[in-house]
Amino acid sequence: MSGPTLRRWRPGETVLLREVWCGRIWTARPAITVRDDDDVATFCVLPGTRWKAPMRRNGTPLRLPEDDWRLADRLWASHRILSFAWPDVAHAVLLFWEHGTGEFEGWYVNLQTPLRRTAVGFDYTDHALDAVITPDRSSWSWKDEDELEEAVARGIFTPGEASMFRAEGERAVRRVLDREPPFDEPWEEWRPDPAWRVPTFPIGWNNL
Repeated sequence: MSGPTLRRWRPGETVLLREVWCGRIWTARPAITVRDDDDVATFCVLPGTRWKAPMRRNGTPLRLPEDDWRLADRLWASHRILSFAWPDVAHAVLLFWEHGTGEFEGWYVNLQTPLRRTAVGFDYTDHALDAVITPDRSSWSWKDEDELEEAVARGIFTPGEASMFRAEGERAVRRVLDREPPFDEPWEEWRPDPAWRVPTFPIGWNNL
């Protein structure tokens, strides 16, 4: 028996982007829909957005899941983000602009499970490893390799999965460097609709 049909989101509407681990919310971040089509989902995160981050019970932040955690309120203040994700694709590509100056600061590949549509937005699981590409696309580097190594050592991911994440990251980086669509367009010049306001958490944000 199939479940209910989940809606598509119109430009300007709030969606909740949640990282989920072992059936629990790991992070939750309100974002603004830029595009939600069959071939791509694009979102904007604005400075001033309040989001949820994982913490130990003693209040220290967590990088990787442990047996117990709680969610704490955080304020995203440093950058404006534009993100791209595709059906059945195990990564997202993000663009960052510095909040104070509006300067474009580069490209970011987030390794993750494909987005799963929910009643309040989209869920995914992060794969720890990321890649950073310079603004002019002249070079790139891995980010959080130590985090992935720790995740493998703790049995969160297998060595084989870690190798797959790296291969996926290399494919994603090549897509940006080679200016494959949609990255053949001047996204560095993109600006959000001035009518958009900082989004807040929707009702039912913590329902899984």
